[in-house]
Amino acid sequence: MPEPLPEHSLAAETDSRRAAVYLVMAQIPEGKVVTYGEVASLAGLGRAARWVGRLMSQLPEGSRLPWHRVISAGGRLSLPAGTAAGHEQRMRLRAEGVTIINDRVDIRRHGWQSAEYSG
Repeated sequence: MPEPLPEHSLAAETDSRRAAVYLVMAQIPEGKVVTYGEVASLAGLGRAARWVGRLMSQLPEGSRLPWHRVISAGGRLSLPAGTAAGHEQRMRLRAEGVTIINDRVDIRRHGWQSAEYSG
């Protein structure tokens, strides 16, 4: 059985994972969306969609990362419509020209395919 990683190694790995997610998020163009799972995959984290969601819920106040462009699988908006964050996400996406119908975004129309992801 392998030995557990030292505490500083775990922190460094978490920082590395966080940086990879932030790098992917920073590349999402205006008017496009990507799912939590796609962000995880593009960041080299496999199927860590839930971890990406948790990370995004902890973004520092005033972050300029386009968190509003990351949505749930199938184009579903995950933030409830009646919340401040949900209202802000919908407002920001609509301002970028993204159509939202029944709390869903048409991924075929508004989905982002990065060069790394599609190629």
